[in-house]
Amino acid sequence: MIQAASSIWMDGDFVPWQEAQVHVLTHTLHYGLGVFEGIRCYQIDGGSAVFRLEEHVDRLFASAHIMQMTIPFSREETAAAILETIRVNSLKECYIRPIAFIGYGDMGLYVQDNPIHLVIAAWPWGTYLGEEGLRRGIRVMVSSFTRSHVNTIMTKAKACGAYINSQLAKREAVLHGYNEALLLDSEGYVSEGPGENIFIVRNGGLKTTPLTSILEGITRDSVMTLAGEAGIEIREERFTRDELYVSDEAFFVGTAAEVTPIREIDGRVIGAGEPGPVTRRIQSNYFDAVHGKSSDHPAWLTAL
Repeated sequence: MIQAASSIWMDGDFVPWQEAQVHVLTHTLHYGLGVFEGIRCYQIDGGSAVFRLEEHVDRLFASAHIMQMTIPFSREETAAAILETIRVNSLKECYIRPIAFIGYGDMGLYVQDNPIHLVIAAWPWGTYLGEEGLRRGIRVMVSSFTRSHVNTIMTKAKACGAYINSQLAKREAVLHGYNEALLLDSEGYVSEGPGENIFIVRNGGLKTTPLTSILEGITRDSVMTLAGEAGIEIREERFTRDELYVSDEAFFVGTAAEVTPIREIDGRVIGAGEPGPVTRRIQSNYFDAVHGKSSDHPAWLTAL
């Protein structure tokens, strides 16, 4: 269950958590056309800070542009509202969910005059795949569901309806006793998780899927930057599921998942069956960055 906070920001006003409601005929509820973001706020020395706020807000607006939605607030107003939502709820660390959606009005697949709403909620939420997963790694299953083709659902938009694909993959994996799914693209190459990007380690270097058919992850970009600074070779290159099976290490990254090691895929142990040295180094450097323990990227943190 979500741990409720006190208020949710809705179209410029704060509404008590339990009163933040929409009509049952809200357009996005029926047809899935909406866009959202997942953002985290972390405790740092002397306070709290939002990790890569500007990049997340930019991606929200980019997603809306792709989906031909005009958010009725500016980027600056949205960023300010996110910070104020955290302050109003007196949160030190939290997950933040801005969502833009088409509201009540006309029905049908094409509507012109329905309002576009922007809502921002924030609440305490631990790592998505569990604290044990962070420490020991998780078990993953290659899904029977294929990641959507680039010409079916726009893969660069973080769109509500796109996550039906992710939910089917996740449900299948959990039903079969795994922690998470991994999807292949329409040509059979490794794509990404239901809500995460993936990295593998081979011969001391990192490899990750290129941006051809995946969401352009902000955590992914952060990890690539940190890896380069640590002197770790990194390549953006397609790879197959069997190359994944014989990798030395593998891990998922994402705002919700953070840096979660993978210890097993499809019943095959990855490496030594526990988080390896490269994964641990990336994980440590990432948490140092988000908690402000590293001074290398002050622009990544927006203090409250």
